[in-house]
Amino acid sequence: MVFALALLCATKIVAAQDTPLLSGGVAFFHSTSGGSTDFTPVIEPLLAAPIGQHLFIESRATLLETWLPKGNGQSGDDHIHFIGLNYLSGDFLINRHLTLVAGSYLVPFASYNERLSPIWINNFQDTPLIASLGVNTGTGLGGMARGSVVSHEKYSVDYTAFYSTRSNNLQFPADREFGGRVNLYLPVQRLEVGFSYDRVLQGVHENFYGVHVWWEPKDTALRLRSEFTSGQHADGYWVEADYRLQRFGGPDSVIGRFEPVFRMQQTFRRDNVASDGLLPVDVQRADFAIDYNLPHNTRILTSYGRQFASTGDHNVWETGIVYRFLFPAWRAKDK
Repeated sequence: MVFALALLCATKIVAAQDTPLLSGGVAFFHSTSGGSTDFTPVIEPLLAAPIGQHLFIESRATLLETWLPKGNGQSGDDHIHFIGLNYLSGDFLINRHLTLVAGSYLVPFASYNERLSPIWINNFQDTPLIASLGVNTGTGLGGMARGSVVSHEKYSVDYTAFYSTRSNNLQFPADREFGGRVNLYLPVQRLEVGFSYDRVLQGVHENFYGVHVWWEPKDTALRLRSEFTSGQHADGYWVEADYRLQRFGGPDSVIGRFEPVFRMQQTFRRDNVASDGLLPVDVQRADFAIDYNLPHNTRILTSYGRQFASTGDHNVWETGIVYRFLFPAWRAKDK
């Protein structure tokens, strides 16, 4: 309802401005983990609405249904559904060095939460083991400042600083916290290194630190991404490499559409306090995927993972299909 209201308001305000865009993804996922199977159709619409030259409204929602077949010879399925906003924020562009953000936003800690969490971007249908470490609920409610410190042909530096108040609202959950991130990008080497900090100011105050490294070697189809995060009760990392086989006939050839992916991840517990969303034991996991990029922004995701922990080892089999859509919210008027 909030999403529809925001869209209605944007319609009235920006009729003479640039046309807002409706984007997002539609997917159907299947997963079998440790003998437990589920089926999940999901829709993630995203609204991007410019209002004039300085104001920008953005929101993303999730609508999903999950069916879990009952085990032990029982007939029927357990059913879970969820409808809600991931975030709803307004960005006010002052200049290239400063943009102010207000509302509900994705916590800008490390790189996964902001950049890879949408279903049409992620190479795997599940999140890394450390996805909650440093981002807590995943969203903040308050204000944020971000922009470019310096931009040069050989390097650039950008920053993000945020403050979030505590919220128990079901649509906009958030912790009281503050933090920020600084990124260094080297365009010649196509290398980015980022440093993140987050401090929780409610309950037991905790500090979180994060480092991410992304590298896309020039003139190759190889991408390397990684994160390391550290909290007071646990540490962890993930490293992911994917390679599009476009050298075999080009990206639109039958073989060139294949994209092998490998992800290695580990978590390390310092104590038995599991307030960070991670499992209460050390975990190791390796995931292998072969994604196939069909025409018209459609991808087939298939993966196998093996998880190792003192509580038991198990396999994780996942398949899915994702369609990315993008179109104007309404027909633009001729100027």
